[in-house]
Amino acid sequence: MAIERKFVVEGERRMLIKEYLKKETEKAGFGGIEIQRTPMGTLISLITERPGLIIGRGGKNIKKLTDDLAEKFDMENPQIEIEEVGIKAPLNGQIMAYKVAAALERGWHFRRVGHSTVRRIMSSGARGCQIIISGKITGARHRTEKFTKGHVKYCGEVAKEVMNEGMAVAKKKPGILGIKVRIMKPGAKMPDEIEIISGSVEKAEEEVKEKEKVKKETPAKTIKEEKLEKLTLDELPGLGESMIKKLKKAGIKDVKELYEMSVEDMVGIKGIGIKKAEKLKEAIEKAVK
Repeated sequence: MAIERKFVVEGERRMLIKEYLKKETEKAGFGGIEIQRTPMGTLISLITERPGLIIGRGGKNIKKLTDDLAEKFDMENPQIEIEEVGIKAPLNGQIMAYKVAAALERGWHFRRVGHSTVRRIMSSGARGCQIIISGKITGARHRTEKFTKGHVKYCGEVAKEVMNEGMAVAKKKPGILGIKVRIMKPGAKMPDEIEIISGSVEKAEEEVKEKEKVKKETPAKTIKEEKLEKLTLDELPGLGESMIKKLKKAGIKDVKELYEMSVEDMVGIKGIGIKKAEKLKEAIEKAVK
């Protein structure tokens, strides 16, 4: 069997298992399933509102379900794990869809059912919800009624991650009504929502202030100072090798030191007279302009 065909067959099998369990556990408040393959067999996690009805007296019902799954779907050693939804039932789209369908079948007005279910879901902490009822609701013609509150995402990766959906059918005398419930989970984060931590902002502001303070305290170097640092004794015009040797012998290593000296200080160096000292000063001044 081709790999593509295998995926299609496996997907169809999973869907049939889900439909079968949904039908068998509808009265117990079916909330969804997860199928996992393990070395010991196939593990089916069944989410339900009333686990007692699925287990039955002495585990009779769950044993029958396990045997039926092994026989009808050719499953090897199926193991059913029951997960009680508890107080989170109003946040499960499938359970709420069944509740809406049951209320409509009992004769409740569709607006009363829609608004009361929305209130219940939102009071449980959901960020948003939508209930869609479609079919022959009141008249002979088909129509669709929507009850929406809060945030609802319809498509994309965001909808897959933050939305919980469920569908059910209500059988009434005029015809069948389709019910779809969408619930946005509590605490769901949207891609465009950014959380700014106050502590980090304050820290960043302090760092900026500190940098500005250091900048102010440290005076910027002038163009003249930069040129003096880069200029060497060899680059000074009118300065011979013998003069450079005399300056180095006197302990002068760069032009900056020479620039800071006065004419009188230069005359103190052996071999430099007043005229030579004045020429040196002029040459340095021209070089750093």
